[in-house]
Amino acid sequence: MPEGHVIHRLATQITSQFGGKVPAVSSPQGRFAAEAARVDGAVLAGASAWGKHLFIDFDSDIPDHIIHIHLGLIGKLRVRPLADPVGHVRLRIADDRQAADLTGPQWCRLITGEEQAAAVAKLGADPLRADADPEPVWKKVAASSRAIGDLLLDQALFAGVGNIYRAEVLFRHGIRPSRPGTQIRRREFDAIWDDLVSLMADGVAVGRIDTVRPDHTPEAMGRPPREDAHGGEVYVYRRAGQPCLVCGTPVAVTSVKGRNLFYCPACQR
Repeated sequence: MPEGHVIHRLATQITSQFGGKVPAVSSPQGRFAAEAARVDGAVLAGASAWGKHLFIDFDSDIPDHIIHIHLGLIGKLRVRPLADPVGHVRLRIADDRQAADLTGPQWCRLITGEEQAAAVAKLGADPLRADADPEPVWKKVAASSRAIGDLLLDQALFAGVGNIYRAEVLFRHGIRPSRPGTQIRRREFDAIWDDLVSLMADGVAVGRIDTVRPDHTPEAMGRPPREDAHGGEVYVYRRAGQPCLVCGTPVAVTSVKGRNLFYCPACQR
């Protein structure tokens, strides 16, 4: 599932390409045809993201003028040069040069401003948003007996944080994923939050997740670059059995609520 930096990057692309214009809105697949027709011909005011949720706002006289998208596990939203649709395109937003094509989303629906507010109210603080307030998150973490590795994936706490950022930020701060929230110190929480803000902002800028520090890059260590469909240089994510880049201990993997969680048994005591 795409993590929050992907959704924020898409929001920026949509706003940059179509903001202030009247793009053609359609559903080549047909499953979103009626909804697309309601905003087709309206000005696209802009797109925004909160966690893993994308909102595309149209200036329109109709109440339900916001397209709400959640990509889920297999969804893709691609902004590419205008060409014929390929595959089962649920939603297309296009001008005379570019098209944004949505395929396989968990959901794509037309909502009102009130429904958007209700959806956002269920989400936690997003490290990529300037208006994020981590204080309520800290209070819930500090009061919880759940493992920090579980809490970091709770979208009602850390909106937009996914499996990669979860594993990597815990490694970077030497915290075992199984440690309960009640045992996380305030300075550790603040360090985790600040690191997420920085790492995820970098992900928006470059379009991939890089979490290794300068001393541990392929160039600095004389090692080959990581080869993985997710891209980016990481410490532990999907490196089970491989030597830790810091201490050489084989990276371990465990399961938390059905999701693989990678960590170094030596560095994260």
